[in-house]
Amino acid sequence: MLINCKGELIDLSVPKVMGILNVTPNSFFDGGKYKNEEEIISQVDKMLVDGATFIDLGAYSSKPSAEFVSEQEEIDRIVPAIELILKHFPETLLSIDTFRAEVAKASIESGAAIINDIAAGELDDKMFDVIAKYNVPYIMMHMRGNPQTMQRLTQYEDIVKEIMFYFSEKVNKARSLGINDLILDPGFGFAKTTNQNYEVMQKMELFNLLELPVLAGISRKSMIYKTLDITPQEALNGTTFLNTIALMKGAKILRVHDVKEAVECVTLFEKMSV
Repeated sequence: MLINCKGELIDLSVPKVMGILNVTPNSFFDGGKYKNEEEIISQVDKMLVDGATFIDLGAYSSKPSAEFVSEQEEIDRIVPAIELILKHFPETLLSIDTFRAEVAKASIESGAAIINDIAAGELDDKMFDVIAKYNVPYIMMHMRGNPQTMQRLTQYEDIVKEIMFYFSEKVNKARSLGINDLILDPGFGFAKTTNQNYEVMQKMELFNLLELPVLAGISRKSMIYKTLDITPQEALNGTTFLNTIALMKGAKILRVHDVKEAVECVTLFEKMSV
């Protein structure tokens, strides 16, 4: 449960929190909130003070039916944000949320530490080569299709079994290329109905059989707010509850909008585990 981030070994035997920062105008919860340098720096500072180990930076919204953004526009958004954050907080471990190899390459060369790929290489066949070349930790998420089509691709015979098979194939490919540091993300909300999301959550401990760290990205998602008939802005309590369940099921990273509350979950969970 160790991953190597720019020469720093991060021990995931105690779960860690990854704070979300979207420099997009249209992300489902925080789209358009961080438009200038002052807002970006203020939010990063808050998340680091609140206890985030990683900051996950995204420049392409992957919400259902999100509009297309060109590769160059994504790079033009992400690279200045990386450079800005590392100028003010040089020790920050930045994870870059992208499914494009060229964006990943530009991000790593600008100082990013991790690549977080919603498509696990399915949308860009050069992604694995970039990860292998730069030898950075790689978060592989389960999804079908792309953000524009994924919600139409929810037919499974046995969803957990199929996700396990998907990850097994991806892990084998990564290992064959010498990629060492892998993290698995079941992909809550991606090509899954609400009921399927809860089935995956209920059986999430099965992913531990792959002997790799599992990331849970549940924060303020529709599986919470649609079930409770509330808005994403009202979904913090539900997020905290499901983050706790995810920890009980073996999650090693919580990817969240609200770092302080997630860190408190981890602290109390660890206290129960003593």
